[in-house]
Amino acid sequence: MCGITGIVDLQGRGIFDPDDVRLMTGAIAHRGPDGSGVYMDDYASLGHARLSIIDLSGGSQPIPNEDRTLWIIYNGEVFNYPELRESLARRGHRFLGHTDTEVILHLYEEKGPACLEDLNGQFAIAIWNAREKELFLARDRMGIRPLYYARKDGALVFASEIKAIFMLPQIPRQIDPVAMDQIFTFWTTLGGRTPFQGVSELLPGHYLKMSAGSFQARRYWQLPLHTHESEVQLPPEEICGHIIETLTDAVRIRLRADVPVGCYLSGGLDSSGVAALVRNNFQDRLRTFGIKFEEKGFDESGYQDSVVRRLGTEHRPLLVKNRQIGEVFPDVVWHCEKPLLRTAPGPLFLLSGLVRESGLKVVMTGEGADEVFAGYNIFREAKIRKFCSDRPGSTRRRMLFSRLYPYIFKPGQRGRHFINSFFSRGLEDAGDPLFSHLIRWRNTGRLKTFFSEGLRSAIGDYSSLEELRQTLPAGFDALDYLSKAQYLETAIFLGNYLLSSQGDRVAMANSIEIRLPYLDYRLVEFMARVPSKWKINVLNEKYLLKKVFEGILPETVVNRPKHPYRAPVGKSLMKPGLPYAQEMLSARSLRESGLFDPGKAGMLLDRFRRSAEESELDGMALSGILSSQILHDRFISSFPRGCISPCRPAVVFDMRRKSGRINETQHFLGAKNDVRP
Repeated sequence: MCGITGIVDLQGRGIFDPDDVRLMTGAIAHRGPDGSGVYMDDYASLGHARLSIIDLSGGSQPIPNEDRTLWIIYNGEVFNYPELRESLARRGHRFLGHTDTEVILHLYEEKGPACLEDLNGQFAIAIWNAREKELFLARDRMGIRPLYYARKDGALVFASEIKAIFMLPQIPRQIDPVAMDQIFTFWTTLGGRTPFQGVSELLPGHYLKMSAGSFQARRYWQLPLHTHESEVQLPPEEICGHIIETLTDAVRIRLRADVPVGCYLSGGLDSSGVAALVRNNFQDRLRTFGIKFEEKGFDESGYQDSVVRRLGTEHRPLLVKNRQIGEVFPDVVWHCEKPLLRTAPGPLFLLSGLVRESGLKVVMTGEGADEVFAGYNIFREAKIRKFCSDRPGSTRRRMLFSRLYPYIFKPGQRGRHFINSFFSRGLEDAGDPLFSHLIRWRNTGRLKTFFSEGLRSAIGDYSSLEELRQTLPAGFDALDYLSKAQYLETAIFLGNYLLSSQGDRVAMANSIEIRLPYLDYRLVEFMARVPSKWKINVLNEKYLLKKVFEGILPETVVNRPKHPYRAPVGKSLMKPGLPYAQEMLSARSLRESGLFDPGKAGMLLDRFRRSAEESELDGMALSGILSSQILHDRFISSFPRGCISPCRPAVVFDMRRKSGRINETQHFLGAKNDVRP
């Protein structure tokens, strides 16, 4: 995994210094500490920071085709590249190295954007056509790898992370009020918007082409939508057989690397299942890594121990203390580049540091299984609420609601009454396309009461819920309740939050590549055709995946109650008395950022100081306000441009006419001469 940067001005006006790309690449050196490379001509500059996983001795980027008309920089892995390479070789293509990067370039040379349909992987790609003066950007189907861009005076600047774009002083840095409204509703943004005005994210499953007089983004893949008529009509045993076959192959190809591959192991079904497939089928020795919490209500280490005993892995647990979560929170926000309504990314940031310290660069993870196999409680909630909406007189309502979210709502008569009252809200909205998520989003939306008058005024009468309704794909209304809920959860929460803030960003902060077999597009497409009744059998969530791992994993893990990954908030951010938190949450700092009302924020902080307990909403408010303050401080008020060193590329392709070195390759830092044609 790597980091990519670029500046393209099709008019060649020189409004950016070509060497600026070295500054941009230096800002994301954590994504690729093993080397860097630069390409420059009179219209484009490309930068690459490399984390070497495949072809360790070669594989430096940028890489050209044979006649040097196409140049590629690439962040990611294409796991089926050996098969693609063999097919290309049979058709006459010649390869100079052994990387998947070169395979992509040859495939693009032959097929253009249609090459993306052949790629099974996680990637962000930039290809510059020097002859035609055309830029091609693309992102993987699920959005596992990030890619951002900004337009300035007709030029395009792009990078794996926003901080690299902000290394250019010409790019303005301002918080987007509409983005704040979206984040404090959905936990993330919609439709390629970022927290910063003028900076966009290329959507998953999309590519972008820029040439003279043309700038367009197009979708090449979307989350599959299937109605009852197109579902697979197979018994669950046959469905499970297809799942295990596809999932095992997804794991197999994701083990392709020239470095060791480990596994995250939380103790839940998803990560434990991946570890079992690796250990039982491919690697006798497997290193696993898991989080233990000081706060016992969040700890799952007992289940980790059970899986480790069954599989015999070499396991390294990391005990995460509350204070550590608070101490690393500013670094987490710096890498995630967005407000965070939870502290959960912090322990994962610390865990990736342990993996790096242990000498590994690559780990398998279980992300995506809950979305693909319907594992979240919100899916069960949608089923129960749909049942109650259809049967308003049912006496089973209270019993059904009481089975939801035991880790949030306390037991007892008062707790049962509250749960029944809470989840009975909005039952009349069953026809709304957002029905499954409306309670969650309206509840989160209450956090916007902390917004300052200035921010509320800038947002105006904009409605994030209405924007989402207007942008739902064709055919959405024909889906059943669960398929709708899965689409919303996958397209919004998984794609824009989990794969970013709890995935790529906190892993790559420590130069760790994560690989996610549950998000192999073959498995995603198949499961979209599986009837909902087999995904949640009565109220047994993730029914099929549990059947797949019966007998492979301990029964206590397969059938354990759902325990979503969470981390302490108040005891991490407030109780330790961290100086930075006190400063960021002071009335002066709140007034300076202009994002939140100091009086209302002050009352929130008083509640945390007085009580040892916190509500779920207050926890989200504290995390959201503090992370937004950190974001404003680090990216708006005091962006550390002067503290970041430009990369020192080992290879430079300088094709500028004015340089007098057309078609000459220079290699620095002791690199061999002419290692690339």
